[in-house]
Amino acid sequence: MPELLPADSAMGAVTLRVADLDAMTAYYRDAVTLSVLAAEGGRVILSRGTTPSVILEHAPELKHASPGEAGLFHTAILFDSQEALAAAVYSVARHAPGTFTGSADHLVSQAFYFTDPEGNGVELYWDRDRSQWSWTHGQVEMDTLYLDPNAYLREHLTDRGVALAEAVPGTGTGAAGDDPRFGDAIVGHVHLSVGDVATARAFYVDRLGFEATASLGSSALFVSAGGYHHHMAMNTWNSRGAGARRLALGLGQVELRLPAADDLGALTERMRHYGVPTRDDGQSVTFDDPWANAVRVVAER
Repeated sequence: MPELLPADSAMGAVTLRVADLDAMTAYYRDAVTLSVLAAEGGRVILSRGTTPSVILEHAPELKHASPGEAGLFHTAILFDSQEALAAAVYSVARHAPGTFTGSADHLVSQAFYFTDPEGNGVELYWDRDRSQWSWTHGQVEMDTLYLDPNAYLREHLTDRGVALAEAVPGTGTGAAGDDPRFGDAIVGHVHLSVGDVATARAFYVDRLGFEATASLGSSALFVSAGGYHHHMAMNTWNSRGAGARRLALGLGQVELRLPAADDLGALTERMRHYGVPTRDDGQSVTFDDPWANAVRVVAER
């Protein structure tokens, strides 16, 4: 049986290479309602707390990837309440209504989908309590059921959610000068576009140490640590047969956070055992999946 990632592993920041740093910063700050933690030298770090969620790196010299290439399918930002999710959805509707692409009830979660100004997928979602998830033979039951966005907002949008969406653009503050953001939001999972699911399973499950939690035949695989519905997913819906990515705008790297340095050391040794080249900078270890999607792994302590 392959070694598994620690149960309390979690996703970290998703780094995006962007052509228009100002426009992309405005989207994730003013529409998605993340806060700017730091901005320096063509790099902007956004989050809702102290742990970075989205890192934007200015790379105007790069071009967009061609359709059908591997890369990012979406970054999924998890909100801690339906009220906070409704506020963020309403904010995107107010500041960037043309970026909405759909919504769904997945049984384990309620999700709203968007495409940012440079074509990167974004999911904003809320999880139902784990006691309401259904598991059969180690697989979590998920579905794609209709979720009416207007009905959701009518039920869950509050006065402070409206105040958040109506905050002064570019400042993160309301008319009274106080920061209207509320609730926690983290990267809950990351969904990738890959060339084939069997190779993704061999890498992310057999080598990296995630557990497979759901699959859609040869088109999609969902994996997690510690019984979460999924920390990562890989699909071939737009990218079947894709090879290694070339350097382009879009996904720069995905971050995985492990509890302790010993966990990072064990994972590094495991990946080296499987012949996966690793890059160790003393604080993190980075490796590429079979499609050249970079995965950076850090230890919390």
